[in-house]
Amino acid sequence: YACRTINNVIFFPHFHTGKTKKPDKDSATFISFIGNMDKRMKLDSKIKPEHGCHYYSALSMMASKASYENRAYIETIVKDHWKVYILRVFGLADYQEKATTQLFFMRDKSENHDTIVVAFRGTEPFDADAWCSDFDLSWYELQGMGKIHGGFMKALGLQKNVGWPMEYKANETRKEPLAYYFVRDKLKALLSESENTKYILTGHSLGGALAILFPSILFLHEEKLLLQRLEGVYTYGQPRVGDEKFGKYMECKLEEHKIRYFRIVYCNDMVPRLPYDDKDLLFKHFGTCVYYNRHYQGKVVAEIPNKNYFSPLSAIPMMINAICELIRSFTICYSKGAEYKEGWFLRVFRIIGLVTPGVSAHSTQDYVNSTRLGSSDVFLPSEETIP
Repeated sequence: YACRTINNVIFFPHFHTGKTKKPDKDSATFISFIGNMDKRMKLDSKIKPEHGCHYYSALSMMASKASYENRAYIETIVKDHWKVYILRVFGLADYQEKATTQLFFMRDKSENHDTIVVAFRGTEPFDADAWCSDFDLSWYELQGMGKIHGGFMKALGLQKNVGWPMEYKANETRKEPLAYYFVRDKLKALLSESENTKYILTGHSLGGALAILFPSILFLHEEKLLLQRLEGVYTYGQPRVGDEKFGKYMECKLEEHKIRYFRIVYCNDMVPRLPYDDKDLLFKHFGTCVYYNRHYQGKVVAEIPNKNYFSPLSAIPMMINAICELIRSFTICYSKGAEYKEGWFLRVFRIIGLVTPGVSAHSTQDYVNSTRLGSSDVFLPSEETIP
């Protein structure tokens, strides 16, 4: 008899028979809370490597979605469905010396390209430590760079009373390595094997914040090899990570090193509108923002609509949009194909979105749909300006 597990919540549909079995959280068939919203495993075969940034965006989003799963599940879909190499899944330590930051490496290699993808996991709904990182709004200031979200810095590997030294010093009480230092050293080893290998960074939600903060420490440490080989950063539903000074610093450095950075936002997603961009909190977005509406029509914008979410003037339009998204969940499989069919679990969140618009819009389902159904033209301006 089957039982469905969503992280630590277990549902037994046949509990009355006495023949239930607790699922194995480490098995290749175990799906996380996030994974239950969108169970698609395969890449879109119509989007190919020669499509450039559009291909990397679609690949990055699927990698970001997979990063929420366990090691066995990720290895299965990457090897069996994507037909690319998986290098490993890692659980890494953070500021609190707990292994709460998870990521995985994979390698997309063919005759014409060789790209390593580093995908950072976002916030798991039942991970209290990850939520602490999200809600830690303390500032961490780097001289000459600006102020950065303290919680995200700690999740990346900020060391207590030390900050960001060039080299990582082992700690007897810390069983897992700190995220930044491990990823940096792993990439150095992989990139030294071939002059043609490049890499991209990606993540959804908190994972997106870590993906764009990783190069900021590379800039601090002047890691020339890693900066030369960084092909791009693709984030999805990413929250704000720093103040205006930090944003300007990052834009200048990304342009100097010819690193593409695409910050993808779907419709009324609440998370990219947090923490607030106001006179009290002072958080600011930066980089190229690709905004998709509920029809998955994308465009590059200077600022997303309703940038701080809780605007009274936007409440009614957001609720109307949430109603349309709920209706779309029942019809999209007929207009776009069976692979876009939404399950009951996501539809429950669509209903919650009627009361709190923007919650269901943060789902990986809408971001995968955006990368597949949206026009590739949104990536062209950046490709023309950065050779």
